[in-house]
Amino acid sequence: MTALIACSHGTRSRAGRATINALLEAVAVELPEVRIEPAFVDVELPAVGDVVARLAADGPAVVVPLLLSTGHHTRVDIAGAVDPYPHVIAAAPMGPHRLLAEALVRRLAELPGGDPGRRAGDHVVLAAAGSSDPPAAAAAERMCELLQEELPVPVTTGFGAGRGPTLREAVAAARAAGARRVIAASHLLAPGHFAGLVARSGADLWTAPLGTDPAVVALVAQRFQEAADVTV
Repeated sequence: MTALIACSHGTRSRAGRATINALLEAVAVELPEVRIEPAFVDVELPAVGDVVARLAADGPAVVVPLLLSTGHHTRVDIAGAVDPYPHVIAAAPMGPHRLLAEALVRRLAELPGGDPGRRAGDHVVLAAAGSSDPPAAAAAERMCELLQEELPVPVTTGFGAGRGPTLREAVAAARAAGARRVIAASHLLAPGHFAGLVARSGADLWTAPLGTDPAVVALVAQRFQEAADVTV
């Protein structure tokens, strides 16, 4: 049986850690026969390389990045961890993907104020963590396009780090363009540093991270199964 190594970034946030744990519990329900092991690329232990080395002795495994786009952690940390082991492969990162757009729309619907993201005068800023890696920026822009397909109001992108526009700049630009209400859609998996930046972006409303939304759980399982088919 192919094991699933669920590799997240890592966080010092208790709420963030609890959210990732809850996500893994939900994925375990979705994949009841699969061994699931957590791993991290930063902040927390065990490191992804150590988990891969330990599980590689037991048979095939798939590292599923609990990361919403490609970037340094997928191209360097995770790729380097699996490279020595032919029977351990890395799945694609979670995004961009239409399932994430579905989850973002559900998070918007949870907000107060009447049809957030659907009322005339609304402007949605896709609040991405950000990266200096060009493919990561392109992935965020593609995610913005997918969300735009789901909403009747303008959708633009703001970044917490790595490149512009920053979240505050994106919110300010939306207001300057005539928005009466600016809503930040958190393109984040769990609470932590970047969720704090979203809350301080100046938006009128902001969504919770995607967390254990059913679409997120389904996407993790899908990424695993796509890659596991290659290992057999």
